[in-house]
Amino acid sequence: MRFRSPSPRLRGRKPGAALVALPVALMAVIATVDITSPPDIHLGPLLVIAPAVTASFAGPGLTGAIGALSVATQLIIGVERGAFDTSNIQMQATALAVLSVFLMVFTSFRESRKRELASVRRVSEAAQNVLLRPLPRRAGPLEVASRYQAAEAHAHVGGDLYALARTPDGTRLIIGDVQGKGLASLSDSALLMGAFRAAAHRHAPLAALVAYLEGGICWGLAEFSEDREDVGERFVTAAVLDIPDGREILHLVNCGHPSPLLVRRGRAGAVALDVPRPAPPLGLGDLSDTDYEAATFGFRAGDLLLLYTDGVSEARDHDGVFYPLAERAAALADPSPEAFLRSLSADLVAYVGGPLNDDVAMVAVRRNGGG
Repeated sequence: MRFRSPSPRLRGRKPGAALVALPVALMAVIATVDITSPPDIHLGPLLVIAPAVTASFAGPGLTGAIGALSVATQLIIGVERGAFDTSNIQMQATALAVLSVFLMVFTSFRESRKRELASVRRVSEAAQNVLLRPLPRRAGPLEVASRYQAAEAHAHVGGDLYALARTPDGTRLIIGDVQGKGLASLSDSALLMGAFRAAAHRHAPLAALVAYLEGGICWGLAEFSEDREDVGERFVTAAVLDIPDGREILHLVNCGHPSPLLVRRGRAGAVALDVPRPAPPLGLGDLSDTDYEAATFGFRAGDLLLLYTDGVSEARDHDGVFYPLAERAAALADPSPEAFLRSLSADLVAYVGGPLNDDVAMVAVRRNGGG
């Protein structure tokens, strides 16, 4: 995963000389044309364009300076046309001064909001660093890559999650989707991620790990939920995998999550890893009272495994047609997991043709020939 620093606009980048020169040039042109025009033509009111244009890219200081310069230009026009002491010139200059002050106040509020937004982005990035730690590029015989995009505006975090843990003889992965999206789902994500990181490294069967996760998230939802009545409506879909180092297989427990896709080396098409006995989502308490059972699939050297959330499979184009994930994944399959996810992400955005409506998380895993 890569974290982007706030954009230059959020960091308050100073406007370039060309932008500053634009309102100054406008004032010079308006003043020249006004002074040389017949007495019955007055272009002075157009000077309001200069501070208005400046306010679109500059802060209150520069906006006020251009506003003062526009007032001075209006007075110079009055002097040159011999109408300095007329009420017309005085009222135009007064109106320019009032408008410039208004624009200064407006830009001051806008800059304050920019600073607040930059602060929120820094906090969200810090939260993402804690919850969604970057996955290692290599884990035993596996190459790993991940991508994440939150749907909530201006936020880098949301309800999708993933994590990786090493055991003495393999790698364990989880990908999940908290009911809901955006910042409101952070607490539930933290519960599940904390439980996984605490237990995944233990040398216990995969089914026992999933049972532990179910118990942990049920306890957390009941203990920390402010509204006890909504506990039954909060849950997490998850796919939990165990990939041994020395055997070309993987074990999977699917708790109501979209089935992972396997692109086999040298074969066309992507295969969905549908388990015979899918389990209910995590966090449903008595409703999910079940004996978890891990399904086993082949995962040979050169195979590429894609874990994803429903923000990918349920993305739609302008006609409402779902994104053909299996078809595109097979067509875009690349030996490098990082390059594969980069191509798939770009293809998904192009297919949707606009902002994504749901959080999106993807993890690509490729098995190499040796440990």
